[in-house]
Amino acid sequence: MVIHIDERLNKVPSACGVTGIMNTRGVRMSGNDITNSICNMMFRGNGLGSGFAAYGIYPEYKDYFCFHVMYGKESSKVDTEAYINSNFTVKYSEPIPYKFVKTLKHIPLLQRYFLSPREDRMPVKPSSAAEKEAMDQDYVLERVMHINMNIADAFIFSSGKDMGAFKGVGYPDEIAEFYKISGYKGYLWTAHNRFPTNSVAWWGGAHPFSILDWTVVHNGEISSYGINRRYLENFGYYCTLSTDTEVIAYLFDLLVRKHGLSFEDASNVLAAPFWSQIEREDPAKKEYYSKLRMIYGPALLNGPFAIIVAKNGAMIGLNDRTKLRPLVAGRKGDNVYIATEEAAIRCVNWKLDEIWMPNSGEPVIVELKKQV
Repeated sequence: MVIHIDERLNKVPSACGVTGIMNTRGVRMSGNDITNSICNMMFRGNGLGSGFAAYGIYPEYKDYFCFHVMYGKESSKVDTEAYINSNFTVKYSEPIPYKFVKTLKHIPLLQRYFLSPREDRMPVKPSSAAEKEAMDQDYVLERVMHINMNIADAFIFSSGKDMGAFKGVGYPDEIAEFYKISGYKGYLWTAHNRFPTNSVAWWGGAHPFSILDWTVVHNGEISSYGINRRYLENFGYYCTLSTDTEVIAYLFDLLVRKHGLSFEDASNVLAAPFWSQIEREDPAKKEYYSKLRMIYGPALLNGPFAIIVAKNGAMIGLNDRTKLRPLVAGRKGDNVYIATEEAAIRCVNWKLDEIWMPNSGEPVIVELKKQV
């Protein structure tokens, strides 16, 4: 007699699971593969949080910022929409489509808005398209922070263009069914299966964490959260979601978008080599690493982590500097995969062209080629 035991009943703390899939030609794929990949690591969660991020899913509104918002009560929605309408031109809004899943509890009100900043609210007129985009992003960032900090029971959990985060308290198969993930098509997908360790489980605290088009899924713990959080507050980023991972999304936006660092430079800030390692480098590398450590010391992430960071056109995988959490990368043709475990990649594409384990602190950087 064979006895089948549901993995959900095994409450062995085995840390979170993360996975990501990107087609480097920009070919859009359904959410089925990413769902299968994260569900392959079901034992890495306990039903207290899961989520997905997808890019290229809103081509008809690709020039508009898309706010995904969760509300704890109807009055919060009224207050938030009044603020949104006074600061943005709303092209279209609707409830985020979902399917009732009887195992999910405490579901918030979920709404999405496709919008653009009101030109009459801009302090100066931009002189170029690039300057306008930068000003728009700063404008959106400030107002997302305002809503998340000041309007009770209202949280913007996704705010980029042509992308979206979908998350909640549940197992990944439940969250995928709830948000109808299989019905979306994107060229880049990431997913997370959560086993909370030192933070509460609630819908806003599930992964991915996002700001503008940045999203982060994370396995591990950020012990430097306090200093990272205080450092970010100097630049107008405020943590409101009660989970340490939130700082990673904001740090990437600050370092790459605001300060102009490359993905590799930003990775060398967040997972910087130890000083003892820097001392053994050749003079040029020693100077490079020393400058990054001195300038961006408060941005260093301490603690065990394996993260997958995504934005429009790019996906980055990164381990902590002693590789205390697993991370595997693989490639098949134009598809690149990053996951906690090899099995989560093989279950969607068994025959890979190559597969490897990145070294500690060594980023896997994947970017779009010429789009089809």
